[in-house]
Amino acid sequence: MNTLTHDDLVVTGTSRNVPAQIPVSGGQSWQGPASVWPDFLVGQPDQPVRVLLVDDDPHIRHVIAQELLADKRIHLVAQAGGFKDGRRRVAQQDFDVLLVDLNLGDGSGFELIEQVKSLRPMAEVVVISAIEDERHALHAFELGATGYLIKNSWFGSFSQAVLQVVNGGASITPNLARRLLHRLEGRGSEAPARTSKERLSDREREVLRMVAAGYTSGEIGVRLDISMQTVNAHVRNIYRKLRVRTRAQAVSCATERGLI
Repeated sequence: MNTLTHDDLVVTGTSRNVPAQIPVSGGQSWQGPASVWPDFLVGQPDQPVRVLLVDDDPHIRHVIAQELLADKRIHLVAQAGGFKDGRRRVAQQDFDVLLVDLNLGDGSGFELIEQVKSLRPMAEVVVISAIEDERHALHAFELGATGYLIKNSWFGSFSQAVLQVVNGGASITPNLARRLLHRLEGRGSEAPARTSKERLSDREREVLRMVAAGYTSGEIGVRLDISMQTVNAHVRNIYRKLRVRTRAQAVSCATERGLI
């Protein structure tokens, strides 16, 4: 472990994230990340990325917190030690990235991901888990997460993951990413059967086109002369067939597949 001094605070970090001494004016030195960070990327020392950390393991939470504190491009705004405290922090705290464990003892990290995407849709979510499981990872991504890190992996760092996702990327522990690729490759032979089941009806396409145009369920109902309940039923069917959870995801998915 390496001991680092950061604004008179002694913190510890792993050897994978050792800051470099960077000369600044006045003969002083600034302890910043060893890598060069272009000024056009999100996360600058004068406007750091705000992070909320939720993990019920005090030791792991401390290790992650110290790594984040050692990077001036990141501001750790709050920590929570469980599900209930995490829900409260999500509702009250302004943040750009949520780092969350899935097994929180008093609740599920999946529910926190859903809450974040409902209350703060622009916020990014990175899962930090001890479980290297494809099903858990895929479900987290379906809910809107853009990162999934295994706690005991030697590869990469939590601060790097934060900076990657806020700049439009994704962060997945390499071993898990490889397993996910193998899993998707294995699904290739099943694709034609699934495609036939997921084909949207003409009415569903019509509803989805109006959703893409920004109409509400009530407005779609008036234009198509059907009830709002019927419109919502069509929307639910679209979600099921496209395996999505939001209207934005449905429009994006359908556009990519040439369905609308």
